Amino acid sequence: MRRFLPSAFVSFVFFVSLFSAQRSYAQAPDAVGVRAQGMAGAFTAVADDATASWWNPAGIAAGALLNLIVEYGDLNDPPVPDMPAHRGFALAFPALGVSYYRMTVSEIRPADTTATSSGVRQDTGMPSVRSLDLSQFGVTVGQSAGRHLVIASTLKVISADGDTEPGLDIGAMTIYGLFRAGVTVRNVRQATFGDGDAEMTLQRQVRAGAALSSATSTAFGGATIAVDADLRAIPTVAGDERRIATGGELWTKQRWLGGRAGVSLSTIGEKRTAYSGGVSIAARRGIFVDAQVPGGSDPSRKGWSGALRVTF
Repeated sequence: MRRFLPSAFVSFVFFVSLFSAQRSYAQAPDAVGVRAQGMAGAFTAVADDATASWWNPAGIAAGALLNLIVEYGDLNDPPVPDMPAHRGFALAFPALGVSYYRMTVSEIRPADTTATSSGVRQDTGMPSVRSLDLSQFGVTVGQSAGRHLVIASTLKVISADGDTEPGLDIGAMTIYGLFRAGVTVRNVRQATFGDGDAEMTLQRQVRAGAALSSATSTAFGGATIAVDADLRAIPTVAGDERRIATGGELWTKQRWLGGRAGVSLSTIGEKRTAYSGGVSIAARRGIFVDAQVPGGSDPSRKGWSGALRVTF
């Protein structure tokens, strides 16, 4: 076991460095998952429910025998006209997951410029926001590499702007005792929608996290504290950001009530601090109602979200 840990660590570091050298764009990572949002996005190393298909595909191996989530959220502030609120469905077993998400994906576009007679470029308009109504269907599969390391992927079909494109996310997670670490590479294949000035690309993102958990499955109780960090810059409607987040989750011993909270900020540009809090109530054993509300100075993280979660 001791000989395995160095090799697992080397594999983990190599996996991160393989994709961390380039710059990325668009599609905020914390757009899915009521529990994850309640922890301010500190979820990459936790990811033990069906939203692992989004947060870290390798997390499905750490979850329950069956996990089903139906979620709805309105986190768009200011609202984009005629765009739907976020909706999602995910079903996961320890080695297989299926998911469907529909959301609004937005990016800010700079003002148009034109050259004067002296060669100096001047703004001719105001920055604009480009938004897509995006639907994503995914199938998640994983493979253990020894006792402590799991590598998994989510194969995606993404539809937007009248076009359909394939996609791929890859995740890795290692668990040793109370310690967990994870990394996710989202949009390994960068899907592009639209043409010309309307073109929008879902660029590659890399996010890593670590956590300490007192329970084998935080979906069934215990305490968890986690930290996440973007390894690449991500442009959003509020400007470029590279977020670091920390959050925690605590359940009662009877496992009928759980609470969570977290805070995140950008390490580049304006800090745009965001905080959040959430709660889970068990309607009966294995059936939970989850809810969360964000706050703070970040205008792109406002609203609310809720979910029905079934776990056995």
